[in-house]
Amino acid sequence: MIHAHITSWALALILFVIALALHKSGKAKGSKIVHMILRLMYLFVIGTGIWILISFGSLPVKYLLKTLVGLWVVVMFEMILVRTKKDRKTSILWIQFIVALVLVLYLGMTLPMGIWHY
Repeated sequence: MIHAHITSWALALILFVIALALHKSGKAKGSKIVHMILRLMYLFVIGTGIWILISFGSLPVKYLLKTLVGLWVVVMFEMILVRTKKDRKTSILWIQFIVALVLVLYLGMTLPMGIWHY
């Protein structure tokens, strides 16, 4: 299940970049379609994350922290895309996104069930 989780995260990140690029290039319809597919990927990311969390039996605090930071990243994906489409300021959201992404990657790679320990 960890591989499905990592794959869904990677696809979500790629779709996020594509949706932003399509919007910036003026292709609103394409951007909207990719944004809807990205929302489906959110469900895969969250679903596989919950599956992994449940597989522990008990809930270690570090994994709960990673879960919360991961949700923070997903929320930042959505908020950045929506505010960009509404032509509103997103600089604070980008800062939060970068901080959350670095944290979740650090936690994901250093925890015992992380990619480096798998």
